Amino acid sequence: MQKIEIDFIKDGTVSKKIDFVTEEVPLTLEINNKEIATLLCSPRDLKELSIGFAYTSSLIKDLSSVKNIVIDEERWKASLETDLSGLDENIAFKRLYTSGCGKGIIFYSVGDLSNRNKLSEGLKVEASKITEAMANFAQSSEEFKKTGGVHSAALCNKEGGVLIFKDDIGRHNAVDKVIGAALLNRINFEDKFVLLSGRISSEIFFKLKRCGISIIASISAPTNQAVKMAKEMNLTLIGFVRGRRMNVYSAYERMVIL
Repeated sequence: MQKIEIDFIKDGTVSKKIDFVTEEVPLTLEINNKEIATLLCSPRDLKELSIGFAYTSSLIKDLSSVKNIVIDEERWKASLETDLSGLDENIAFKRLYTSGCGKGIIFYSVGDLSNRNKLSEGLKVEASKITEAMANFAQSSEEFKKTGGVHSAALCNKEGGVLIFKDDIGRHNAVDKVIGAALLNRINFEDKFVLLSGRISSEIFFKLKRCGISIIASISAPTNQAVKMAKEMNLTLIGFVRGRRMNVYSAYERMVIL
């Protein structure tokens, strides 16, 4: 966060005031000395962001594919050295422009886009655990309280305990930071659910589906494509989790009502 002096207007009166604004940097991601993308992001948790972005974009197979990573905070560059065994170095990637602000991008291989396998029933969670976790989650970002300028994401266990919490100026980045942190800490995704502060769009869906996460819940709304894919792939998609209510758009069977 950065402190700046602003002109504050209230009831026709102008005064000077100190305010906080969130910071933004351009992080260039290189894989095996090849520039892949520049991510506009908050200047923290850059290792987690880089790993998460590479994994959810199918640029690495798993964490074991990463041989080395160097974060240069002077030039805002993340350099990954990866083992491409098991991946086609010349694989055809489709570049998608995200629905976020600016020209954010994500990559999907043709294989990922066609791999629409259904998730098993597996995890079941009490609805009250999700609403309780969301109430705590909504108050967890100190940066949002001061700036109003970041999105948040969290990985939770089935009891609603928050295992990883991250925020960033981009909702996609916040998700990638959580995923990257989980990979680095060898945390299994399959018995966890994710909380989000922002809209659930198709690219957010694909990032989390790649991890095998079967329950996604947000304070905000999903898009029709996210709902369509969630139904097709048996993923529980929940929006507008506020107070003691929520909208369940797909795979209601994972919700336990007591």
